[in-house]
Amino acid sequence: MATSHVKRTVGRILAMAGKEVLHIRRDIRTLYLALAMPVLLLVLFGFGISFDVDHLGLAVVDQDRTAQSRELVRNVTASEEFIVEWEGTSPEEALRELRRGRAIGVLVVPRRFAEDVATGGAEVQFLLDGADGNTATQAMAKMQALVEMASRKLAGFAPRAPPLEVRVRTLFNPNSRSALFLVPGLASYLLAIVAVLITALTVAREWERGSMEQLFATPVGRMEIIVGKLLPYLGIGLLQVLLVLTAGAWVFDVPVRGSVVALGLGALLFLIGMLGQGLLISVVTRNQVVATQVATMTSVLPSMLLSGFIFPIANLPPPLKVVSMLIPARYFVSTLRGVLLRGNGVDVLWPQLLAMAAFATVMLTLATRRFHRRLD
Repeated sequence: MATSHVKRTVGRILAMAGKEVLHIRRDIRTLYLALAMPVLLLVLFGFGISFDVDHLGLAVVDQDRTAQSRELVRNVTASEEFIVEWEGTSPEEALRELRRGRAIGVLVVPRRFAEDVATGGAEVQFLLDGADGNTATQAMAKMQALVEMASRKLAGFAPRAPPLEVRVRTLFNPNSRSALFLVPGLASYLLAIVAVLITALTVAREWERGSMEQLFATPVGRMEIIVGKLLPYLGIGLLQVLLVLTAGAWVFDVPVRGSVVALGLGALLFLIGMLGQGLLISVVTRNQVVATQVATMTSVLPSMLLSGFIFPIANLPPPLKVVSMLIPARYFVSTLRGVLLRGNGVDVLWPQLLAMAAFATVMLTLATRRFHRRLD
């Protein structure tokens, strides 16, 4: 008896899933939204958004005009991280270039620089445009490193070594490439938006087309309707993940260093949660326009601002840190970066997987309970 009941339930779920597949096949825009748009946006955002700073404009004030000062400037600009846009001897004129935005900073080499190099007490001045805080911070760090390397060359690597030397080795992203940092976050962000949007229209579309009455005439239960409508989009979502990760690996050289099992499980739980959120919105609103608006509001900004995609969660105010714990994209971003960059597996990422599983369970439960088999 129990076996036959399970078979009938599975049969009704598959029938609902088949019905939803027919809807998807009739509406080619849904397939475009689900498959083409995430890959296209990933490539556009991946190239368009970058925190890498190079080819910075530099104004040089060389007041010493010696071989040592010219060698310093050559060493600083050899890597082309700084490009000399203006050169002269007047600090006032250099500051005008800074105000015009032609240069990010002014390198001032004072008089007697060559003599100070010989005695071991040389100093240079770097005036920095701080209007763009992120660019200014990176420019300052780059200039400090370049001047330090140049000073060692000028001093013959210094006859006496310092008592303590710090050697820094950057793991997981040694070249500090923005793409490796951004692509996992972009993938989570785009998948969250698309997953919520495509399912936010499913039940609302049935209400608006008047086909919900026919559905109520069938013996299909609430849970079977919800799960049956979710399954086709879950298959599309998993295909989305494969396409996005393939595009990230092919276009941006994003590696996969960790457990594929953890990656697949994280993607599955994340998609179920986001698709369930879309179904809940669709069930509650019963209107495609309202469902689209609510889906956009509840997926776009939270997934961007509160997931750690761009802004570190540690820097958020305490109330927003609490709110971010309810955002599944936060856990999927951490899962993707853990698997793709750090080489983590389920043993490390289980808290994130558990959080996404809890969110998915809550969304599906609420969607099922709010779906009433009546027309009022």
